[in-house]
Amino acid sequence: MEYNRCGKSGLLMPQISLGLWHNFGSVDDFENAENIAKEAFDKGITHFDLANNYGPIPGSAEENFGKIVQRNFKGFLRDELLITTKAGFKMWEGPYGEWGSRKYLISSLNQSLKRMQLDYVDVFYSHRPDPNTPIEETMAALDFAVRSGKALYAGISNYNAEESAIAIDVLQKLGTPCVVHQTKYSMFERTPEQGLLDVIGQKEIGCVAFSPLAQGLLTNKYLKGIPENSRAANPNGYLQSSDVTEEVIQKITALNSLAKERSQSLAQMAIAWLLKEERITSVLVGASSINQLNDNLESLKRLDFSSKELQKIEAILK
Repeated sequence: MEYNRCGKSGLLMPQISLGLWHNFGSVDDFENAENIAKEAFDKGITHFDLANNYGPIPGSAEENFGKIVQRNFKGFLRDELLITTKAGFKMWEGPYGEWGSRKYLISSLNQSLKRMQLDYVDVFYSHRPDPNTPIEETMAALDFAVRSGKALYAGISNYNAEESAIAIDVLQKLGTPCVVHQTKYSMFERTPEQGLLDVIGQKEIGCVAFSPLAQGLLTNKYLKGIPENSRAANPNGYLQSSDVTEEVIQKITALNSLAKERSQSLAQMAIAWLLKEERITSVLVGASSINQLNDNLESLKRLDFSSKELQKIEAILK
């Protein structure tokens, strides 16, 4: 594993990080989740990414990860873990259970630390901008979290280019620099290229890409349609059956053929394609098994792309 610097900060992140959005909740197999976390750490993945509402049920991913840390990573090993969490989306009912107020963010961070049985997290993110709360208040809450010792660094997630530039400047003036932005980015989600990556480069902060496989579309799972027990087959999932169109199948089939020419799986090529971008610090992957995790890690063996390959990818995606 190689480790990339978050912008101009001293913080290093592994090229591939483990996200606990799925497969670590109360409805999931705890022993499997624990084994995935241990395997990830053994392979050099030091960064474990959570949010207050990850589950299901909301909060249960943090609670389970806290148990994993207590059982496996106590003592000096905690100092080798980069644990991040977020607040911004709905976590509880009532007027203080979501968005970006100081009240909500600090309350949520306190709850997260209690669930994970930790004294601090390494990065605390504002999970999304709040249109009804001054950005100065939201950033001041992140500043307070760092100054109070409950977080070592501040970050933002799901902010667009303009919002990010403002937030980064506000934090800089407060004396708590923003070190990282976490954004959805993949071959099928190119929005960060419309200004956000420029801001990240100009402001010299890190960038973590989540959903690199577009909720599983950029794998070999949907080459022949929608299989049973897939995310697209689940009516309550984030990926809908309507997302798996004939056009999408044609694209992933063509991309899969190119990946084979590179001696990679489609998923491995999709991760490598993100890591070729110098402004990407780390790619956040999910895993339902040790085998899936290790398959994703194989992408690190081939990160180079020829100009011809990149042209083919763009032609397919267009």
